[in-house]
Amino acid sequence: MAKFLFSGTYASDDPTRAVLPLLGARAAAEGGHEVDVFLMGEAVYLMKDEVADACLPVGWPKLGDVLRDVIGANVPIYI
Repeated sequence: MAKFLFSGTYASDDPTRAVLPLLGARAAAEGGHEVDVFLMGEAVYLMKDEVADACLPVGWPKLGDVLRDVIGANVPIYI
């Protein structure tokens, strides 16, 4: 088992980039690894449901759904 720290700085201004650390965190957590997420700068706004649900990345699920998966996996999110 490995330890991962995923960090994000993007938010609704670039939803495709904003979802990438959360997708990585979700995949690592599903793989049984120890995972932490660190959001800074604009990415802090993703913790608001309205903002997360409004982020529609190109080619990926809605950011709010991915974020709920990460939270549901008990991954700590530091802001």
